[in-house]
Amino acid sequence: MKLFSTFTAVAALCAAPAFAEFKLSDRYTDTDGDLIADIPQGTDEQIDPDTLIFAYTPVEDPAVYAEVWDGFLAHVSETTGKQVQFFPVQSNAAQIEAMRAGRLHIAGFNTGSNPLAVACAGFRPFAMMAAKDGSFGYEMEIITSPDSGINEVTDIKGNQMAFTSETSNSGFKAPSAILKSEFGMVAGTDFEPVFSGKHDNSILGVANKDYPAAAIANSVKARMIERDVVAEDQLKVIYTSQTFPTTGYGTAHNLAPALQDKIKEAFFSYDWEGTALAEEFGKSGEEQFIEISFQNEWAVIRTIDEANNVEYNCQ
Repeated sequence: MKLFSTFTAVAALCAAPAFAEFKLSDRYTDTDGDLIADIPQGTDEQIDPDTLIFAYTPVEDPAVYAEVWDGFLAHVSETTGKQVQFFPVQSNAAQIEAMRAGRLHIAGFNTGSNPLAVACAGFRPFAMMAAKDGSFGYEMEIITSPDSGINEVTDIKGNQMAFTSETSNSGFKAPSAILKSEFGMVAGTDFEPVFSGKHDNSILGVANKDYPAAAIANSVKARMIERDVVAEDQLKVIYTSQTFPTTGYGTAHNLAPALQDKIKEAFFSYDWEGTALAEEFGKSGEEQFIEISFQNEWAVIRTIDEANNVEYNCQ
């Protein structure tokens, strides 16, 4: 996969230009074939820290989300008997590297980063947010401003197109594959790619006319509109994708099995009613945690990675 900005830390480590079966780093084993790292068998390889570190994907303002997650993390603390600390990560690569290095124990990794986190950092996802009826997911949208002169995707030719980061599904991987396969448009040839770093940066950039067009997750856009960060009439949607799985939540592979079970219990026993979590994520229709598997729910994302010639072959 050809990239157009500097690949940071772990992301650079794990990209290779070939189609291949999804493969974990040699640091991990997968004896049951579920595509995620096994919990180490030896107790000397397992950890049971007094303080658990949690990080939410760096999609939006970390200060806002520290407060949003506060009540949930108190519930995790009560359920596990551990102190729990919110860690405000600034990039997907930093979040992955923190788990890979053993500094992060519980995390929500965004859609596109999930395969990288699973392969390279031993992430074991087990939960995702969903609506009350169990439905889940979001769509990638390509957006512009109403008076940009861009009325359809092909009008982006010759202009700038904002992506978020190379590890983001809706912010880079999916639109790259779609632009090439559906519209015959290649970054660097048909348009100039730029990278904003986060979905909210891309959305604000289009609203403020810093970017002519951008690829974003519509769940992030919905929450920003609800918080009056941007107005709906500042944005125009010119493409909407199929539905993708949203942020996946899970643990580091080497937490003690009993502790991993307690963390799962905390996710699925949490009462959302009247919480800051419900207030924030209800803006995009999410009202509960449901159980998921990386093998099933992330199959479409692994297919997109293959379409972009990405293999997670971690060193």
